[in-house]
Amino acid sequence: MKYQGDEVIVSIPDGDVLEGKIPKAKMKLLQAWIEIHKDELVADWELAVAGEQPYKIEPLR
Repeated sequence: MKYQGDEVIVSIPDGDVLEGKIPKAKMKLLQAWIEIHKDELVADWELAVAGEQPYKIEPLR
């Protein structure tokens, strides 16, 4: 996720930070979004690994 010049890379599906950082409040929103969309994220990851096009997931707002 990118936010005003900051970037964070998180693992799927647990949302652990792998690299970078964003403001704490935005990180909490991202973690909530991951929790809400966990099943979709895992399904999309499996599609991507298989070389298929992942489905769009409602963005973080």
